[in-house]
Amino acid sequence: MDNTSDSCLDVATTEKSGAEQPSASSESPVCEAENGSPAEKLLLSEATGSTIKDDEALRRARANADETIQSEKLQCDQEDSPGKAVQQDYHMPDVITVRVQRDSDSFQDVVVKIERPIYHKPFVGGFKNKITGVEFHNAGAQTIPKPRPDRGVQVFCRETQTVYERNKPQQTKNTTSTQMTKVGLYVSSVTDKLISPAKYLTAEEYHKRRLEAVIVLQTYFRRWHAVNVVRNLRELKGLRLAWEAQEELQRKKEKEEKLRREHERRLNPKTKEDFELLYHAVELWRQEETEQINRSLTGAERKAALCGLLDQEAQLIASIGRHKLHADEENQQKAILRFLDKCAQPKRWKAYDGKITEMDTQDILRARELFEIYCSISMNGIPKDERRDVLLTLRRTVKEHECKLTREIVELIDREVDLMSREVKECNLEGLRKRICTLFLQYTKIPEFNPEVARILKVPSSPLKLYKSISCCQSCKNHLASTEFPVPARSRTIGKCHLCCKLGNEARQRETFLKYRLMLENLRQSEADYQDDAKIVFSIQHQDLQYLVETIWGCQSALSVCNDLYDLVMVRWDKQHEWSPWNTILLTENEADAHLKLCSLEKAYEATFIDGIKDKHTQAKKYFAQFPAMASFLQRSDNQANANEFLIATVTNSSILGKTN
Repeated sequence: MDNTSDSCLDVATTEKSGAEQPSASSESPVCEAENGSPAEKLLLSEATGSTIKDDEALRRARANADETIQSEKLQCDQEDSPGKAVQQDYHMPDVITVRVQRDSDSFQDVVVKIERPIYHKPFVGGFKNKITGVEFHNAGAQTIPKPRPDRGVQVFCRETQTVYERNKPQQTKNTTSTQMTKVGLYVSSVTDKLISPAKYLTAEEYHKRRLEAVIVLQTYFRRWHAVNVVRNLRELKGLRLAWEAQEELQRKKEKEEKLRREHERRLNPKTKEDFELLYHAVELWRQEETEQINRSLTGAERKAALCGLLDQEAQLIASIGRHKLHADEENQQKAILRFLDKCAQPKRWKAYDGKITEMDTQDILRARELFEIYCSISMNGIPKDERRDVLLTLRRTVKEHECKLTREIVELIDREVDLMSREVKECNLEGLRKRICTLFLQYTKIPEFNPEVARILKVPSSPLKLYKSISCCQSCKNHLASTEFPVPARSRTIGKCHLCCKLGNEARQRETFLKYRLMLENLRQSEADYQDDAKIVFSIQHQDLQYLVETIWGCQSALSVCNDLYDLVMVRWDKQHEWSPWNTILLTENEADAHLKLCSLEKAYEATFIDGIKDKHTQAKKYFAQFPAMASFLQRSDNQANANEFLIATVTNSSILGKTN
């Protein structure tokens, strides 16, 4: 039985006695332990937990002399705590003697042996007293496991644990016989063969020959494998060279196409970027001619040459101005058609299945009708009958609303019809027709006559909405909308409008910003693909990007020193953070693709190169820290960098302390 030292229960078990013991009488039992504890301070209790009184016999506990007796020893201290059982620091010996009363005059001493466990019983369930810290095991831990039923087979025996090996030779049933020559029988020996024994081959020689054969096989196999590997490498090399040649050819074609487009734009300029290129080319030509004149001529000849150069420059600028007027007329007509077509577009939305649904409202149908009428009256070279029908349709349309503008349009229509009936030449009617188109365009831009135009017009219907978005240009002194002013990151106040900046550039600097605009568009597109809520790239303008490229990066790639701005792009230095002037690098397109695939910048680049890039980032920080628009982004990036450094230092210190411990 178990005797736990820290428990308040002392459990004892008696061996089954061989002799029959008489039953106890009704007198109180008397117990005496070997440790000399007085009997009056001992208590006996049943397995159920109830205490056996002094005037009760052990028979009441349902225990005979030959049965196991389980007792519980508690000491009663009447002096300290009367009527209360107190646990005593008691260690039960291996053998105790229990005196049992047999009758009124005779007693018998019973020897009880204590069985102690030879192993530490694991805690497999029970409860613990929080006050005393005593653990009580459940019944499953105190019960002897149930023995397995006897199956009648002896398991642990020599026969079941011993293996016997037997060797038994057997004779095959394939019997053969040989017939020999004997008396009375002749057997021919013509087909007989004389067999002589060959050289005896030892095991070492046999395995050596097998090894040599294996080496020969491996040699041929490795040669075959090497030939295949070389063939595959040669094929891959050919494919790589073909791809590089194709890429080089593609780059040459793209560059030639780019030069061709630039040459075409200079010959037939149409947009403001085209005219910027022309003025820039004129400025470069003027600077080269001026340098040549200053080098080669002096005195009066130099002054005369400079005057001639000035006349040539004036002629070139006048020629560019004529081209510009013609291009403005074409662009204006295209802008008008694009504006009216935008008003006539149906409403579109995407359904749940991905299909696009279009819907035409009454306002859209009205705008489409006006757009078709305008295209018809602005067309040249049509017959007189068709022109007359178009004018009558226009007259019916504008007669729906009565105002000064419609009356003037109707009057002009009647005048043109009257002149056409008198066989007036078309060249004399061009001014009248342009006036009709201009007035009808004003008619289409009035929301009362064309309701759909209200959502496209820049000027709101109420002038009160313009007060907060109107600024005065410091050059032309005109009050314009805020969208008409360039706002670079380094600006602090509203300066010149777009038109004044354009005129100033054409008259003085004659710089071209096309390359920087294209670079900024590519940069914004690449940042939008990251989808990480980048903001800095959309706050800077092409003037800021020009300063970065020219002043800080020197108009050349950081790796290959390529200075062709059409091939250079700006990408993130650390792709984990958003783009900023202090987190960027200027590279070619191929170098940028390879840079963005890197996992670790420290492993890919040398420390000297990284230090040079960080110096450029520091220059960009000093420059853009002066401007209010970029100061907030710079402060946020510094706080984030400090937090990252603190986190890295904390993790490093924690790892060092962990290794030390």
